[in-house]
Amino acid sequence: MSALTTEKPGPADELRSAIEESHFLRSIASARAVTAQTRILRPLSASEIETLKSQHNAAEDWSRVQVAPGFNPHKVVGCYFTGDIQLGSFQRSVTVETGVTVGSGVYNCDLSNVSVGDDAYLCNNDIIANMIIGSGAIVRGCGSVVCTGETSFGNGQQVSLGLEVPGRDTGLYAEITVDVAARIAARHKESESTLAAYATLIAEYRRRARSSIGIIEANATVKNTPKVLNAYIGSHAVVDSAMWLENVTILSTRDDVTRITSGAIVKDSIIQWGSRVETHGLVEQSVCCEHSFVDAHGSVIHSLVGPNSGVSAGECRNSLMGPFVGFNHQALLIAAYWPEGKGNVGYGANVGSNHTGKAPDQEIWPGEGAFFGMGSSIKFPTDFSHAPYIIVASGIATLPQRVEMPFSLINQRAEIFEGISPAFNEILPGWVLSDNIYIVRRNERKFVTRNKSRRESCDHEVFRPEIVDMMVHARAALMKLDTEVTQARATALKPGQPAKPLVYTDKDVPGLGKNFMKETARLEGIGAYTFYIRFYALKGIYFAVRFCLEHDRDAQSALVSGTIEDPRYEHELALLKSEFPGKSVRELLEEFVVAYEKMAADTLLSKEKDNFRGVRIIPDYAGVHLPAKDDPFVKATFAETEEIKTEIGKILKRI
Repeated sequence: MSALTTEKPGPADELRSAIEESHFLRSIASARAVTAQTRILRPLSASEIETLKSQHNAAEDWSRVQVAPGFNPHKVVGCYFTGDIQLGSFQRSVTVETGVTVGSGVYNCDLSNVSVGDDAYLCNNDIIANMIIGSGAIVRGCGSVVCTGETSFGNGQQVSLGLEVPGRDTGLYAEITVDVAARIAARHKESESTLAAYATLIAEYRRRARSSIGIIEANATVKNTPKVLNAYIGSHAVVDSAMWLENVTILSTRDDVTRITSGAIVKDSIIQWGSRVETHGLVEQSVCCEHSFVDAHGSVIHSLVGPNSGVSAGECRNSLMGPFVGFNHQALLIAAYWPEGKGNVGYGANVGSNHTGKAPDQEIWPGEGAFFGMGSSIKFPTDFSHAPYIIVASGIATLPQRVEMPFSLINQRAEIFEGISPAFNEILPGWVLSDNIYIVRRNERKFVTRNKSRRESCDHEVFRPEIVDMMVHARAALMKLDTEVTQARATALKPGQPAKPLVYTDKDVPGLGKNFMKETARLEGIGAYTFYIRFYALKGIYFAVRFCLEHDRDAQSALVSGTIEDPRYEHELALLKSEFPGKSVRELLEEFVVAYEKMAADTLLSKEKDNFRGVRIIPDYAGVHLPAKDDPFVKATFAETEEIKTEIGKILKRI
């Protein structure tokens, strides 16, 4: 059984907790407190000064150079010191490249107001100024590594997430999550008092993050980067051959190493744990949540990229993009409010037609699992938030619209119908369920196995209450058509005139958007929704019966409301009673076996369609592609089905 539902903390509460628990803010506070006394440093001796001078070092004022116990002057060569300098003890070696180890120390650098930790390695840098560099850190081959004045490292700035114009302004902070950003950006979801409290706390966070000292934490690496300005670089982070870092917070740990490399540019941004910006990726005024990525010339501007999502080659601007979004090609995403994520932006997709000629003030709410096919063009405003796992086929243009048909396919029209605009596409409600359940089941498992996020939770289950409720709503809309109206449409207007095909628009079925639907698609949609609504409910009774048996309760009590204190099951039970009136527990479990077998068979069939098409087109297709029945996920689905059948068989013997 699922855990009891608990109310989520509000965004202001989350921010308040972050302020209290933030390692980043504690590091800033510690940096302000660093002095020669707190580090137990001492002045240089006369002999040490002479040794340093003999090794081509010079200082504006040697009395302002303080060193740690065990300091070895032979580990400092070719440097010039201005302001207050603190040097650690350089005893250990560091690994500067794989298989290459050198002694720690400071070599060929100009330092101004810098604190260097024990066993750090600074070499061949033009200027390092107003910085604290942690123990074991490496700073090598850089131009300017400088804090130029007071900075908050990108924290506290306001970014409009979901609009190119002001309106969804969201205050950013180092530990921000998709959920917090989504609730602030969608301002109607929170009270004015909550928004005001959040704004106050953002100002407090920014105040606490304010510093005139940059920080490179222990064991971080910064190499071959011309500009590192006003940066907080977390422990074990790797900055290697980036082009420019300015006003940034880079969170990192030993277990979640963050990488900024290979020509990347990051400005006024927050890069969270385990993320990477590589191969000329550009991030400006944005947040990359944990284990996200930007690479291959991809750009993220005024946006938040959720955990396990990324942008390769494409452009993401003024968008809130949730977890597990595949954006791996040259494509465009502008002004998208997409906190649920789990979708795909195909090559050449233009999800950004948001300009009416007046102002770039339009937007899109894609909804969970939305798939934008190659070369599709989406005109704004668009709302797919109540159509999760919708697929927009390749090469089509969609009109501004609101669609409320989950798991649908919007496809290019193949016919012209009288009275229907030629700009309308064809919609097939529930097509993903009826014809492509493989992708739904595979994605669900992929979200689990590929999730690297440890600080922000992600609900991997596709068939959960809120999505099932959308399916129930869509099915009701499809079933509501008046029988007499449909019959009248099928009747010839004149003797001998062929019957008109049954075709519907949003006027007939609210939720179809600017599309048309055929009668065959309506019936198939009803069937697909019904099957998976019932599958969800039957799965609920299966777990409820197991719960009862494990707690020595009568299995029949699973059908009594309130017996199991779980809001999720109350939702499942209500559907069981409406979809299977009068059915016993035994009958429901038997229904579940049949449903599971059908789901497995449909999973195989949806994969086999690729094979059937492929062998007709590619001569050696069968020789280089696994048969559908040998596909790892198909095999796992059938194995899971057998486990369920076996378990239910055991249960039926006990009741």
